[in-house]
Amino acid sequence: MRQLVIDSASEACSVALIEAGRVIDHRHEVIGRGHAERLIPLIAELSGGGRADALAVGCGPGSFAGVRIAIAAARGLSLGWSIPVRGFSTLALVAASAADAIAAADGALVVMEGGHGQWFVQPFAGDLSPVADVRSLLPGEAVTLSTALVVGNRADAFVALRGAGTAIAALPDARAFPSLPAAALRDGPTPIYGRAPDAKPMATA
Repeated sequence: MRQLVIDSASEACSVALIEAGRVIDHRHEVIGRGHAERLIPLIAELSGGGRADALAVGCGPGSFAGVRIAIAAARGLSLGWSIPVRGFSTLALVAASAADAIAAADGALVVMEGGHGQWFVQPFAGDLSPVADVRSLLPGEAVTLSTALVVGNRADAFVALRGAGTAIAALPDARAFPSLPAAALRDGPTPIYGRAPDAKPMATA
């Protein structure tokens, strides 16, 4: 079975075709903004136009817009191609990109940009299973968490602020999908925002 994997929850726009646990083709671009304009063309550039037997999409947390763009694209392709779609945590995908190092260290903390001066943080065990739920913390709070290995696009900043630990800089990369545990996938993908929405309903008189 060939799977199309999509993630655009960070500054990276990443897609890959996976078959029998092997990457057949991929595209990975760090674009910052413009995921809505770039994601579908990236998929179209893949072998066979990205056609697959199943879809998997990163559901965040990350950029609110990037998360919604990826899920909307995956749902649309799932409907158009009549194939199933499942979701996974973007932080789990980041952990999967450093699977060997995390296994050797018997665990790690994934630290990613969370917006509004906060970081998304989540600890993973050596087998890449989550140890706790994702949290959105200010850097000063985040560095109180105990860890020897830190992975993510804020790993270097975390280690510098804490003054200890080993950092592996990483962005979500669809090529790491084969390293995800089966339990990381879920049906009916919906956004994982990781923190409360910025907009709040106005109080009524």
